[in-house]
Amino acid sequence: MSVRYGAWHGGPDPLEPPYDIRDALDEVGDDVLAGMSPRAALNRLLRRGAPGREGLDALRRKARERARELRRSGRLDGTLDQVRELLDQALEEERRALFPIPDDSARMAEAELDSLPNDTSRAVRQLADYQWRSPEARQTYDKIQDLLRSEVLDAQFNGMRDALQNASPEDLERIRQMMSALNDMLDADARGEHTPEDFAQFMQQYGDFFPENPANLEELIDTLARRAAAAQQLMDSLTAEQREELGNLMANALGQAGLADEMARLQQGLRSARPDLRWGGRSRMDGEQGMGYSDATGALAELADLDQLDELLGQDYPGASLDDIDEELIERALGRSAVEDMSQLRRIERELREQGYVQKGGDGLRLTPRALRRLGSTALRRVFDLVESRGRGAHDVRDAGAAGEVTGASREWRFGDEQPLDVVRTVRNAVLRSSGTALSLEAQDFEVVETERRSSAAIALLVDMSYSMELRGTWGEAKTTALALHSLVTTKYPQDAIEIIGFSDYARVMSPSALVDHDWDRVQGTNLQHGLMLARRHLDKHRGAEPVILVITDGEPTAHLAADGFADFAWPPTRETLAATLAEVERCTRTGATINVFMLDDDPRLVEFMQEVGRRNGGRVFQPKRGALGEFVVADYLSSRRGRRRAAG
Repeated sequence: MSVRYGAWHGGPDPLEPPYDIRDALDEVGDDVLAGMSPRAALNRLLRRGAPGREGLDALRRKARERARELRRSGRLDGTLDQVRELLDQALEEERRALFPIPDDSARMAEAELDSLPNDTSRAVRQLADYQWRSPEARQTYDKIQDLLRSEVLDAQFNGMRDALQNASPEDLERIRQMMSALNDMLDADARGEHTPEDFAQFMQQYGDFFPENPANLEELIDTLARRAAAAQQLMDSLTAEQREELGNLMANALGQAGLADEMARLQQGLRSARPDLRWGGRSRMDGEQGMGYSDATGALAELADLDQLDELLGQDYPGASLDDIDEELIERALGRSAVEDMSQLRRIERELREQGYVQKGGDGLRLTPRALRRLGSTALRRVFDLVESRGRGAHDVRDAGAAGEVTGASREWRFGDEQPLDVVRTVRNAVLRSSGTALSLEAQDFEVVETERRSSAAIALLVDMSYSMELRGTWGEAKTTALALHSLVTTKYPQDAIEIIGFSDYARVMSPSALVDHDWDRVQGTNLQHGLMLARRHLDKHRGAEPVILVITDGEPTAHLAADGFADFAWPPTRETLAATLAEVERCTRTGATINVFMLDDDPRLVEFMQEVGRRNGGRVFQPKRGALGEFVVADYLSSRRGRRRAAG
């Protein structure tokens, strides 16, 4: 059997190593830790782009620059100027021919020319039956009809202008037959009767009119409808007088060629097939040079593509996705390199999903538990790096876990044990139990090393989420600190129980995912009282653990729960709010909870109130500098653990 090897052509290479998404994920994580939502962080990554590739912002700038160039490229009334020039030239040539003729018929002809209306379209129509004396003038006048026919047909069927040069009546009849067959196909499609065989037969007969070589009727309709919509925008952008003049000229030229009815039918069919396009409306063109009808239509069609692409690249509408951006639209507007840039951005977004870091939820993109674990470890690493950079030494947590110091004794293994195995005694038990030479391990053989029982703690971390945290730029640091502490406790000290509580006008328990996804509501109120109430509920669930409450805030309490259960806000804070908050501090103190406060502002009222909290509770009050919050909170937690460990010993 012979085997042949070659390049893979079946889509993505199945043997290709997984795409390295770590750098992109770290960029997203940095922005999330700085206070952004996952959706906003991913959008920022996509706007910046991958290394060596342009992002959405750069592509959007290109689209806008190209749109500005197009708007400066010319005026929309160039065909009217051309018709007027040809008409003036024909009249001048005719008068030159009439001048030397001495009979009365020449004078009457001159009078007829002098009485022509100023309206170009009416003048052209009135000269349709005029008996020209000058062959050159007649030829120039005929150029007007040829120009109008070619401009209108080339505007609708791109590339037909060259084919219409010196067109014979037979050529115009074939165009009419093509338009009739196309209209019949559109009607059949509207009735649901169109088949691919019909399209193949049409292209076999009239494919030379369509250099784009569309693959199916849908592609053909898209191309024709875009140009038809642009042509309508062109007409709407002219003045009323210009619109009437040009409309009459085109109708007259198409009518003489027998194409007017089929063109009107085609316009209606395309409108029905693509009602989603912008049919009509004014467009601004600021150039000095007049553009022909076909060129102006092409420019407006390109402008419509660029405007649509600008909106899609902004990604600032509900449910926005890179999948909304059509590759053909990008290539038409910005070229092939932009398609490759977009493919790279799509791959980043796709790989983040496929590798399990993000998932789509009902309210947008969300980080998965896997991404949250990485984010938490990143936040914790940042805190420890900061500690080391300040010369305070690293916190060694390699021996952390449920087990304490080894006592030297061992016991039989029980389901759920996290202590290390005693390998020697396990193998000894298997040898003693076995009667033959073969040795096998069974569950009853396993023994674990006995360790000192470590004391556990119940930690309630209260994080201020009032709008002032965002305004002062402290929310990102508070979020990083909360994620770092949560990661440290859950991964290194699982016997401790931590709960994150966010508080603004009301307080609520927050998972790491909810903390990361949190977006800002411009609500007023710092309801520390409600936060302490939820903290007590958490501590009550872990009565055997040491109760610890950590509070991160930048302002004094300005809200409390009134008797009706609703938040009562006032600034400056009322005596009722301060009294209700201190009463909750007293309740926490009676349960044995230590309240340590980390202030992110030096407002005198905040400092005075928190010192009163420390006096009543016995906890400590810190005022870390900007950037040092994580260091203070994590170091305080680790310090308290060492104290509990010595006490237990």
